[in-house]
Amino acid sequence: MKKIIAIAVIALIWSCKKEEKTPSIAETMKTYTIDQMMDNEAIGGGSFSPDKSKLLISSNRSGIYNMYTIPSTGGEMVPITQSDSSSVFSISYFPKDERMLFRMDNNGDEIYHIFVMETDGTHKDLTPEEGARSLFYQWSQDRASFFYGSNKRDKRFMDLYEMDLGTMESKLVYQNEDGYDVSAISPDKKFVSLSKSINTNDSDLFLYNLETKELTKINETQSGNSAQDFSHDGSAFYYTTDDGSEFAYLMKYKMADGSREKAMARDWDIVGSYFTHDGTYQVTYINEDAKSTIEVMEVATGKNIDLPTVENMEITSVSFSDDETMMRFYAGGSFTPSNLYVYNLETKEQTKLTNVLNPEIQAQDLVKAEVIRFKSFDGLEIPAIYYKPHQASAENPVPALVWVHGGPGGQSTQNFSAFIQYLVNHGYAVLAVNNRGSSGYGKSFYQMDDLNHGDKDLKDCVEGKNWLAQQPGIDGEKIGIIGGSYGGYMTMAALTYAPEEFDVGVNLFGVTNWIRTLKSIPPWWESFKDALYKELGDPYSADSVRLKQISPLFHTDKVTKPLIVLQGSQDPRVLQAESDEIVAGVRKNGVPVEYVLFEDEGHGFVKKENQITAYSKILEFLDVYLKGEGEQGTPIKDGNL
Repeated sequence: MKKIIAIAVIALIWSCKKEEKTPSIAETMKTYTIDQMMDNEAIGGGSFSPDKSKLLISSNRSGIYNMYTIPSTGGEMVPITQSDSSSVFSISYFPKDERMLFRMDNNGDEIYHIFVMETDGTHKDLTPEEGARSLFYQWSQDRASFFYGSNKRDKRFMDLYEMDLGTMESKLVYQNEDGYDVSAISPDKKFVSLSKSINTNDSDLFLYNLETKELTKINETQSGNSAQDFSHDGSAFYYTTDDGSEFAYLMKYKMADGSREKAMARDWDIVGSYFTHDGTYQVTYINEDAKSTIEVMEVATGKNIDLPTVENMEITSVSFSDDETMMRFYAGGSFTPSNLYVYNLETKEQTKLTNVLNPEIQAQDLVKAEVIRFKSFDGLEIPAIYYKPHQASAENPVPALVWVHGGPGGQSTQNFSAFIQYLVNHGYAVLAVNNRGSSGYGKSFYQMDDLNHGDKDLKDCVEGKNWLAQQPGIDGEKIGIIGGSYGGYMTMAALTYAPEEFDVGVNLFGVTNWIRTLKSIPPWWESFKDALYKELGDPYSADSVRLKQISPLFHTDKVTKPLIVLQGSQDPRVLQAESDEIVAGVRKNGVPVEYVLFEDEGHGFVKKENQITAYSKILEFLDVYLKGEGEQGTPIKDGNL
């Protein structure tokens, strides 16, 4: 009898053990505040000091971007600037000494100036002309100067200047009278590549001889062409083109005889290619299904080198020291912010320099994006990036948002977004739709929304909503739409022209009056203004009738769903008046409208304090009007937050 009882007890214990299971992430995950999620550090850049002992980077750890150095062997970051108003972005160490270049605008107005930080800690504005915009282009091959563009002569056009590093005096190299875009400069400083936009996809490419003033057209047909780099010895010029192809490939143009040959092609767009300083390596970026793939080819052998690996991470960018023995790279993914690493090409040793994920956040709580595709209303396949909350299930369906990128012609990619992860962590699924007109999926797809904005591209977003509604774990009765800039326009277009499709709208600095926006574009957009008009319409022509028809501002009476609008008052692209007027118009309908205005932001919010305010207000709005939690109280008061 005792034996039988013992066997029964053992069986019971074994049964209990079999029933034990590892808790799911949904059962163990934490819900994070916006302060915690935004306490992930964002870093960028990574220029090696001349002795390779340090790297120069930008970081927003202070709340806005400032410039720091960090030892290449690992260690603490050292602040170089301590701005508390305008963000500071590092450009580069000087090639032969430890002076530094950086750029800064005025609270997001995009009028950048180039500064030098001296070794004694003092700094100087190298481009002090008031109202003039300056952009760093490249160091000279001999490292005795650098090239930059400035519109100080004519606000419409960027002229090319060269600044001597010894005297810190600049000289005009090329006076841009015809609205070209300036790109690469040859190693011997004899040639500069110029491009002229035809439309938003196609552009003509030229080489201009600075000595003879001769202009040579490179492309032979109308196509999308973009300058990349000159070979180290100056014998060849490399550019990308989509001539005869859906996707851009790399071409080699021989300077001696003007002959051309295809240098590289992949099944996706090649979006960038450059040579390292001594020409040992050629680095090429491919936009592969909304993420960067990088190939580094050893020029002498024509073979790609093996890049370092980081478990579960993608390498997103690389850069080399001038002597080509060291490489810095970033590695991350949709579920984690990118960290900075250094890789020794001789010893194969790699060193992790940063740990940007807030230690209060459990990495497993973040969600990895999934690339999906769905059929639109006309059968066209639409790519999208899907973030499904861990807590979503058939028993616990969650609300969702269709996310629309900026542009027109932009693309949502598989990169980390603290804002998206914040929304997902709080139980909102996000589908980032790459509607027709998005880049990265071939030029035919890219051109499909030309002169058709707010129509078929909007229908793609509606079909994205319908796809969401069919997914297990999604509450099909609670789906909103969100976007910034052009995505903000799509949000307002959805609430205006498809007013019953989405339950709420989140408009971040979105265009609502195309006529005014196209008439008030910044003067430095002159080089591609005509191309923009060809895609969207010319506000000074008969196109103005259609532009008014597709501008939500003139149709606010149709809006019936709750709306939140966020805007920076320094925005040079989408003026504050756009948001002021759309808010006033929709409020006349008695529709709940909340408005968040930042006096010290431009097109996009870069100050961490403002990001925290903006994203928390959006979540509060969604919790009330989409998820249905809390009370529908008094709207956020207009004004500065």
